[in-house]
Amino acid sequence: MARSGQSSFTRTGSLTKKSSSPARHRVAGLAGGPVQRYSAVVLGAGGVGKSALVMRYGKNVFLEQYDPTIEEEYDLTVEYEGKRSFLHLVDTAGTEQFTGINESYIQRGVGFVLVFSLTQEATLKEVDHIRQQIHRIKGGDENVPMVVVGTKLDLMGEREVSSEKMQELAMKWGVPFYETSAKKGWHVNEAFDHLLASMRKRYPEGDPKSKRRRRDQCVIM
Repeated sequence: MARSGQSSFTRTGSLTKKSSSPARHRVAGLAGGPVQRYSAVVLGAGGVGKSALVMRYGKNVFLEQYDPTIEEEYDLTVEYEGKRSFLHLVDTAGTEQFTGINESYIQRGVGFVLVFSLTQEATLKEVDHIRQQIHRIKGGDENVPMVVVGTKLDLMGEREVSSEKMQELAMKWGVPFYETSAKKGWHVNEAFDHLLASMRKRYPEGDPKSKRRRRDQCVIM
């Protein structure tokens, strides 16, 4: 059954998940301070594993069963590189559905995770379409914080997209690529942390749209 709504979970970098990232370990026990807010949107074709990525990053769990998403929003408090940030993540429907909704979130988001499956080359072509759409909606801005994530790295026997192809596109597009497995927990943190670092660099004072009126949210603990 499709999921919809504004349910959200709360996470701190060192409480709900353990990470091999030294930066995360160094911030344990930091005193509270100003927390900048950033909004990021996860986009890609249906079935590539967007929700699995988000849940692995936020809750360190893997979704065994595919459950098509209409729209899901999550709030996380993330500690990374000695700073605490408030991250609002939007997990969207597959781009072949609800295009108007996705365009609305592109307008509102300041950072983007573009997801494709390493086992389906056609989903990488969809990422290129999304990337161009983002630049168009953002008025041709070439410095939009963005990462491209290939999923299902654990399914090596089914792989259709080579590392060489990803490296070629990373150079051509000027966007970092990550190979990940939400099932195994491989490189998921690194991809989201890279995006957070890019958003912080571009918007050191936080999301310029963060003062927009928010809808009520419930929190999944």
